[in-house]
Amino acid sequence: MSRIEQLIGEIEEYIDSCKYQPLSNSKILVNKEEMEELLVELRLRVPEEIKKYQKIISQQDAILADARNQANSMIEDAKQQTEEMVSENEIMQQAYNEANALVQQAQAQADKILADATAEANSVKASAISYTDSILASIETLVGNSISEQQSKYQSWLDSMQTTYNVVTSNRRELNNAMHAPVQDPYADYTDQQDEYQQ
Repeated sequence: MSRIEQLIGEIEEYIDSCKYQPLSNSKILVNKEEMEELLVELRLRVPEEIKKYQKIISQQDAILADARNQANSMIEDAKQQTEEMVSENEIMQQAYNEANALVQQAQAQADKILADATAEANSVKASAISYTDSILASIETLVGNSISEQQSKYQSWLDSMQTTYNVVTSNRRELNNAMHAPVQDPYADYTDQQDEYQQ
């Protein structure tokens, strides 16, 4: 198991061990320093692991080059033997036939070596890519969950601020209406009653 897998496991275990926030069954309380330490080491380890498997993938070129060299060497040996056989006039025809058979055999072996080397290189490449993708998928999930949690916290804060804003705006509107309302004379009703009595 690589260190990246261990770190992801540790992060998952740490999250599982965290306590829930009061009155919530989905939000948890996280120690920021502990989580940052794990994430910092994870960021440092990811490039190392990717380079490691890129190196493995690059080995396929070396495998194919070695196979080509072996095939070319076999073909050259076959051609040299052919030339030696043909140089003897008394067995020229027999040598020619044997040389052709030898060249065909060498070509077939060379083709097989190249095919085997290509298959091996593709297998190594596929395994390395699959493993690297699984690591990146785990990191993607972890970061995505973190982003979703932060967005949820931000939306909650924004809703609270909007509510406060609405209350302040409403209070100002009421205060403004009160400032522009006409002032009623408290003695107006009393004066009207006196006038009616005198009449």
